[in-house]
Amino acid sequence: MFYKKSKSCYNFTKQTHNLFCFFVTIMKHIDIAKLLNNPQDWLNKTATVCGWVRTSRDSKSIAFVELNDGSCLKHLQIVLDKNKFDNTTSYLPLCTALCVEGDVVPTQKGDSVEINATVVTILGTSTPEYPIQKKPHSLEFLRTMPHLRLRTNTFNAMFRLRSVLSMAIHQYFEDNNFLYVHTPIITGSDCEGAGESFGVTTHKFNHNKKTEKEYYDTDFFGVPANLTVSAQLEGEAYAMAFGKIYTFAPTFRAENSNTTRHAAEFWQIEPEIAFADIDDIIEVAEQLIKYIIKVCIDRCSQELEFFEKFYEKGLIGKLQSVLDSNFIKLDYTKAIDLLQKADKKFEYPVSWGSDLQTEHERYLCEEIYNQPIFVVNYPKDLKAFYMKQNSDGRTVAATDLLVPSVGEIIGCSERETDYTKLLNTIENRKMKISDYTNYLDLRKYGSVPHSGFGLGLERMLLYLTGVGNIRDTIGYPRAKGELRC
Repeated sequence: MFYKKSKSCYNFTKQTHNLFCFFVTIMKHIDIAKLLNNPQDWLNKTATVCGWVRTSRDSKSIAFVELNDGSCLKHLQIVLDKNKFDNTTSYLPLCTALCVEGDVVPTQKGDSVEINATVVTILGTSTPEYPIQKKPHSLEFLRTMPHLRLRTNTFNAMFRLRSVLSMAIHQYFEDNNFLYVHTPIITGSDCEGAGESFGVTTHKFNHNKKTEKEYYDTDFFGVPANLTVSAQLEGEAYAMAFGKIYTFAPTFRAENSNTTRHAAEFWQIEPEIAFADIDDIIEVAEQLIKYIIKVCIDRCSQELEFFEKFYEKGLIGKLQSVLDSNFIKLDYTKAIDLLQKADKKFEYPVSWGSDLQTEHERYLCEEIYNQPIFVVNYPKDLKAFYMKQNSDGRTVAATDLLVPSVGEIIGCSERETDYTKLLNTIENRKMKISDYTNYLDLRKYGSVPHSGFGLGLERMLLYLTGVGNIRDTIGYPRAKGELRC
């Protein structure tokens, strides 16, 4: 920011000019992370910081404020000598926004620094009624106020980790020559064919439309539309032109589920690769998981230490073991056999042809193998219509990546390239063929073996943090009966 006098400038009044200069002065500050990460560079110097009061305490002659500006997990202690300030009480309420100038000095323990304040400016007041006080609050309670829970340590750590994780994902694909593409959020087809999509309409509620056709004829698009459940169908079209592509965008599932692993709106990473079979895409999935875990360990040590302390003991060791091991590849049929022989009673019975539930997935990767597992060759009736049918006629070239403490985080498959087989599957499942005309066209004009997967960003965060509910990995969770703003 700058202010320069010239004839072409706006004519500031003296009062406006003074206010402007004051604003420029107080906003010249450094990030608290920069000061705490390089304390020796700032010792015995004057520094200005801005932030919010996270904790405070008062004594007869000195008051202390722990300030955080969101740039790091740690707080910076501000020391307020009451002999130098008329009223320190107004600085102490939680979440008061302050600008502090002062001398940087060592803390009493000498392993960090604090600021002896000389000038304090209140940028935004708070009140004693601020609802998140010092006492511990449950994550369920904090979910009732998504606009304020972001200021707590848990979400301070969560969303800094989420940012680093997101950038690491982009970097992996950039380094490996993938094209980043943007696919539609509004679509006319249901990729999964499960009918769990949110409709998009401009119609207000009324009973005047006599038929479904009349209803949609007068709607915005003239046909039924919904929010996408996956970018895959469009992603395959991109892959047939560019070879290797990926998307990273929100997706939506109107799944009537209230589990700790399901959300109605979530972010999904979906690469699609031409000239690749199921083994090729499994290799890419393993490389991606290891790459992003390493980046998070290297760049988010404070955040991971926080989650290990408060949410999952041994978290960092668990993540490190992923980097040091090869993922297991386990055939679905063998997985069913292991589960049937398990000396454990499951809530859901296990038989060939049944889908694996979370309890089954976690038993396999926590109690049998204790590491991530690719379960391959699922029964075709369990999986989506687009997956390549294996020669046995019963299974498809599909795999789910299961990880300890979470279960499935990646769904992956080779895509069916045989036009007739794909058409028959669409017909047998009573799907609307006209919705998939373009998708079928891809099998007619230069089709090649190709594969892809979907990685849920929030499920990856569950694994990285040990936090037990997916609603605590996203700022404003959307779930059955939950739409807080």
